[in-house]
Amino acid sequence: MSSNRNIVLKVEEEEAGQRIDVFLSSKVPDISRNYVQKLIDDNCILVNGQRTKSKTKTYAGMEISVSIPKPQTLSIEPENIPLDIIYEDSDILIINKPKDMVVHPAPGNNDKTLVNALLYHCKDSLSDINGVIRPGIVHRIDKDTTGLIAVAKNNAAHQSLASQLKDHSMGRIYEAIVEGVISEKTGVIDAPIGRHPVDRKKMAVTPGKGKNAITHFEVLERLSGATHVRLRLETGRTHQIRVHMSYIHHAVYGDPLYAGSSKSKITSGQMLHARFLSLRHPSTGKIVQFEANLPEEFTNLLASLR
Repeated sequence: MSSNRNIVLKVEEEEAGQRIDVFLSSKVPDISRNYVQKLIDDNCILVNGQRTKSKTKTYAGMEISVSIPKPQTLSIEPENIPLDIIYEDSDILIINKPKDMVVHPAPGNNDKTLVNALLYHCKDSLSDINGVIRPGIVHRIDKDTTGLIAVAKNNAAHQSLASQLKDHSMGRIYEAIVEGVISEKTGVIDAPIGRHPVDRKKMAVTPGKGKNAITHFEVLERLSGATHVRLRLETGRTHQIRVHMSYIHHAVYGDPLYAGSSKSKITSGQMLHARFLSLRHPSTGKIVQFEANLPEEFTNLLASLR
């Protein structure tokens, strides 16, 4: 007997004309649109017994069968790693991530990740929408970037946070020390980002081909050969701040991939900190705001550059 969860839906007349992924994510409350698209790719969603596509439009009488696989048994080991917990309730967990911690397991990083620590701390109370490797993980920050990250403790919370990321209503504000002295007080970098054409480990500004990416910056303090800036993400592309600041010739200080100055590379990783996070609470609907103070390495470098 199948251990999958099976759902059969028949489209009513008033429900016609919607994309099938939009329709299903609204009808089945604990699956996201992204997850619907994955199920379609895996042939777990059929229309009238046939394979379908995410963009297929619903029509009256359409029969949609959904087979949701039973979550895989998690093979990642829980680890008793201390977490700097800024806030926690039954829906969300806000963590101040330290430098050198990878968010989730990947080839070459199977342990000592944030996920290993979360599995120990939360036990079974983590969303499973992103699969067995990334339970609870809605968004990421790089290994050497410090600061705030939101974790979902159930699927409804995950969907809410993912939706806020997608419509850009989740506020994410970073602080960084960047190379060179920025003359402007504020600015906006609007430049598409895609995979670097030669170095596949890097991202790059790729006009005409990349995804839309917008970063707002504000100068907080001009230093000796560097600038302390505050950065607000309007979009959330991989390495966005690091790529954008390098693109305007003010790479994040110490960035091993994108920094231009060999002098700044003597620091242990990029001076980038996710300082402020605001979001709409999944259950109450109220806006909640969080802050993580600058790490000691960051403040020490600020002092040395003054």
